[in-house]
Amino acid sequence: MWDTVSGGKLPAARGNPATIYACGITPYDATHIGHAATYIAWDSLVRTWRDAGHEVRYVQNVTDVDDPLLERAARDGEDWRQLAHREIERFRSDMAALRVLPPDHLVGAVESLGLIEEFSGVLAGRSVLYDLDGDTYFCRSADPAFGSVSGLDTETMIKLSAERGGDPGRFGKKDALDPLVWLAKRPGEPSWESSFGPGRPGWHVECAAIATRYLGPGFDVQAGGSDLIFPHHEMSASHARVAFGAAGTADAAGAAREKAFARRYVHSGMVRLGGVKMSKSLGNLVFVSALRGSGVDPMAIRMAILAHQYRHDWDWTDEGLRAAEARLGRWREAVRVSTAGARDGAGAPTTGAGAAGESEIATMRERMADDLDSPGALAVVDAWADAALAGPESAARAEPARSARLVSDAVDALLGIEL
Repeated sequence: MWDTVSGGKLPAARGNPATIYACGITPYDATHIGHAATYIAWDSLVRTWRDAGHEVRYVQNVTDVDDPLLERAARDGEDWRQLAHREIERFRSDMAALRVLPPDHLVGAVESLGLIEEFSGVLAGRSVLYDLDGDTYFCRSADPAFGSVSGLDTETMIKLSAERGGDPGRFGKKDALDPLVWLAKRPGEPSWESSFGPGRPGWHVECAAIATRYLGPGFDVQAGGSDLIFPHHEMSASHARVAFGAAGTADAAGAAREKAFARRYVHSGMVRLGGVKMSKSLGNLVFVSALRGSGVDPMAIRMAILAHQYRHDWDWTDEGLRAAEARLGRWREAVRVSTAGARDGAGAPTTGAGAAGESEIATMRERMADDLDSPGALAVVDAWADAALAGPESAARAEPARSARLVSDAVDALLGIEL
């Protein structure tokens, strides 16, 4: 997998079990194609790991209390808990339709308040937190490795922090980039009692606490969209390094990463619509539920997404969806023709035909093992389908039913597409 920190491809898993933490949704709107692309990417990694023989432990959070959720609920005059519940269920329904395997643990922030407070208490015990008008902040200066995930300069970090939910301009902070750990109770907003006073947790400490509780202080892959590299993944990793005593390591980008939090940081590209990144704030969204409601086969949606390698930005288009529908239809027809031909006696077994379908599977595995090269894997199946549809005279027609069965099973297992 392409590791953001090192800027190159490195083995994703150390061994068994293979472990992954993926940052989840803030449930204030329906699942859009950008979400789908991100979680299909991590689903592809999980499927590839499992196919290679790994046991997999997969944890994903849900930020079910946060400013965007509360703002949407207030705008619509809806209870924030009902909004969160409805959108979480819609997300789960969309993921199931897209055949995204559920994580072993889907963990909400609200249900994790106790462990987040406990984790924050560890930071407090290391004297790296401070109070500002009742709010609690983390001293990023306590971590010499701060910045090792994103590799950004301070000016760029401050700019991105302001754009992505941070408060670098708040008066009284010791450092503009110090992240919020606990937000004191605000009028009209939900709050919970804690050793830091009534309030609710910050976003970055939420993921640091959940990831390390369910996967341990160190795990294989931290996954998320590229817009999470900074500040979210930078801050969560920094919290964990300090909490688990790895922040003092001189080799900040190397040895410290091996001691706390993720060994690899893997990020998906952004999906655009008309050249502009899909985002809830802009409202330029294509919703999975709307596509499903209009009769689009979820397998065509998944096919359209897998036509692009996960870590590159790309554009969702009607033409791309139509191409995916045609591709899906061609694959299904190839399976149908192959199995029907076998029943009719066409393509009888020939000497040396035992490898029918197996070479395609081997190449698909190679492609997916190489940084989840799903476009390359799709091309393998395209070639098989072309040969299968070429007629009985094609060499690929040897043992056609067996070949179709093997390829269909591999497409199901590796690519998550049901033929």
